[in-house]
Amino acid sequence: MLTNYIKIAWKVLLRHPFYTFITLFGISLTLTVLMVLTSFLDHLFGSHYPETKRDRSLYVMQMRTQDSTRTGSSSGPMSFKFLTEYAKSLKTAERVTICTFVNSSNAYVGSQKIKLNTKYTDADFWEVTEFDFLEGKPYNEQNIANSDLVVVITDDFKKQYFGNVAESVIGKDVEIESIHYRVIGVVRGSPVTRPFTYADVYYPYTTPKSNYQRTGMRGGYVAILLAKKTSDLKTVRDEFQSHIARIPLPGVEDGYKYAYVEVKSEPYVENFVGTLNGNKGLKTVFFGIIAFIMLMLIGLPAINLVNVNVSRIMERASEIGIRKAFGAPVRTLMWQFIIENIFITLIGGGIALVLTLIVIQLINSSGIIAYADLTINLNVFLVSLLVCLVFGLLSGVLPALRMSKLKIAEALKS
Repeated sequence: MLTNYIKIAWKVLLRHPFYTFITLFGISLTLTVLMVLTSFLDHLFGSHYPETKRDRSLYVMQMRTQDSTRTGSSSGPMSFKFLTEYAKSLKTAERVTICTFVNSSNAYVGSQKIKLNTKYTDADFWEVTEFDFLEGKPYNEQNIANSDLVVVITDDFKKQYFGNVAESVIGKDVEIESIHYRVIGVVRGSPVTRPFTYADVYYPYTTPKSNYQRTGMRGGYVAILLAKKTSDLKTVRDEFQSHIARIPLPGVEDGYKYAYVEVKSEPYVENFVGTLNGNKGLKTVFFGIIAFIMLMLIGLPAINLVNVNVSRIMERASEIGIRKAFGAPVRTLMWQFIIENIFITLIGGGIALVLTLIVIQLINSSGIIAYADLTINLNVFLVSLLVCLVFGLLSGVLPALRMSKLKIAEALKS
């Protein structure tokens, strides 16, 4: 029966080339946009280079303190000392890295200024992440203990500073903010959409201007807690919260008296959404935009496609009337048209897949997103397939219901 439905759907497509073009154009364009959006969300939140271990990582991004009345609050990143005491001491985590978020510096090549995004890290940063070293190696605990003026740079900064040189730059000097550093490694850069790992230059935290010696709780550092396996995430989180519960209360930080302290360790997606919790208006706007985009990308095209499908199905009124006259039940007729519509949608999805691959390649090579690596992986493909099925159902059920209400006499007259 399913094979017959598909054969009928194929013949219907060949019967009206114009309707077929309009239908497939609308479906493929809509699904292309949806697939590109899905690929971007996967790029943003999935486990990709160099954060390939996100599935077993917890992110500690900010500390929130409140006064005794809970009417006033303050939030921001933490000090290196605080994270060393409360995060580095975890026994259930495989590794814990402490690093800054993104800082800014300048380097000069002649009179040309190069604006840099920089990051101070510990040696564990290179174990928690999985950077691809094109040259050299990362700095280690010995470099940090010796306060060596060494840096790891990206291949892009290498080109800007040293030119398009084929030879290695390991051991060469680079001057940043009037301080000379020795290049110890060159890595393929992290996309700008991954702020925990994105930078042009990576310093050991013991190099100048890192402020790692700050004694208070607040500073410019964040942390990534790496569990041994995904199932250990709850254990690591519980241990971390038990450490946070030991913070003496009440206390004073930079003149601010606090009675409550909250520091969360969360998976990346929860951490990202959690940054919006401090501003309910911003959170509402964010999710409102997402809902609007989904409505525009799925709802409106589906409504337009419903109208096209109604016209296409009503042209087959005589066929429906004959089948009803020979005893075909309404359910059978409905399923026939729904399956036909899903089949057509899947054809449009196939076209959209090809278009998506082209668009993704253009985005990756355009430089719009530094080191962009959008892909069509299994997750993106499965989500896209689900969207195709949902889109096919949304645009097929209503026309099928309209068709099922046709009376035999009315259908045969048309």
